[in-house]
Amino acid sequence: MRFVQTSMRRAHRPRVTGAAALASAVALATLTSCAEEPENAGAKGGAGITVGLTYTPNIQFSPFYVAAEKGYYKDAGLNVTLRHHGAAEDLFGALTSGKEDVIYAGGDEMLQARAKNVPVVDIATFYQKYPVGLIVPKESDIRTPADLKGRKIGTPGAFGETYFGLLALLKEGGLSTKDAKVQNIGFTQQAALTGNKVEGVMGYLNNDAVSFREAGKAVRSITLNSGSAGDHLVGVGLGAKKKTLDKRGDDIKKFVDASLRGLRYAIDHQDEAIELSEKYVPGLRGEKQRNNARAVLKATAPLMKNDQGELGAIDPQTWTRMADFMYDQGLLEKTVTPEDAYDTSYLPKS
Repeated sequence: MRFVQTSMRRAHRPRVTGAAALASAVALATLTSCAEEPENAGAKGGAGITVGLTYTPNIQFSPFYVAAEKGYYKDAGLNVTLRHHGAAEDLFGALTSGKEDVIYAGGDEMLQARAKNVPVVDIATFYQKYPVGLIVPKESDIRTPADLKGRKIGTPGAFGETYFGLLALLKEGGLSTKDAKVQNIGFTQQAALTGNKVEGVMGYLNNDAVSFREAGKAVRSITLNSGSAGDHLVGVGLGAKKKTLDKRGDDIKKFVDASLRGLRYAIDHQDEAIELSEKYVPGLRGEKQRNNARAVLKATAPLMKNDQGELGAIDPQTWTRMADFMYDQGLLEKTVTPEDAYDTSYLPKS
């Protein structure tokens, strides 16, 4: 479950994401040291799979922590290593080198990687609804994407999911970045909006919006249209190289199934998911941090299910829309065939 701060994940962020929320839950020094030590999460004699979870250990990765602690990976005969990236590490670097078998990344990021000749394939989409939106004061008269015309909008920068989401909102409103007063504010959304420096900020619905409410600021979120037109973007999911899928398809199917079991359990048993994550997330035992984690999981759960209540589903039409949208917006270095970027055959059979 990622309340992803993609912007904080790599050099420009996380991912979680990237790169990722709950920064308030853990001291940065502690997080950095933890990111350097992968957690073994499966049967020692099982088939080894290393999954890259990006920089910061935190509650957004609870489906994987739960799958490990409930024994789902062990039951599947897998020896899973949960690997948090180093702060200066490229998102797809370890996947490309073979140090990781699976990566937890945005569909949009995977598409960008494919445009740079990284043969990554989405095998399960965790975030069925794109987790980014425009956060405005509750009393704001900004109510639709078309209302962004001429408004001062803050975004961390021209990168990552928050920026992709802004471009998609503007397009939905028949606008472009030239029609709004877009300001790069870094990761200072709360200060910028509360201080009236901007009229709205791009942020994560299950992280930034939660933080505003915890600080006593009444806000609303304007999100991408998920109706008949559908989203222009694919959220975070699991990706693997084509070579890995061809060589280790059965193991990858077992990993996807066990991870989705962990996701289902984390959604249905949120307090227990927090307890099971304590081993992996430093500082999560504090009352304030646990309350924040509880609020984050509550906000995250609806984002993980599609309209049919399914988990992990891959929507080919959204991938096609995203490929067209990202290319038109100059977010891809070259055209990418969307059908090559995902494979539904690794999802559990219903």
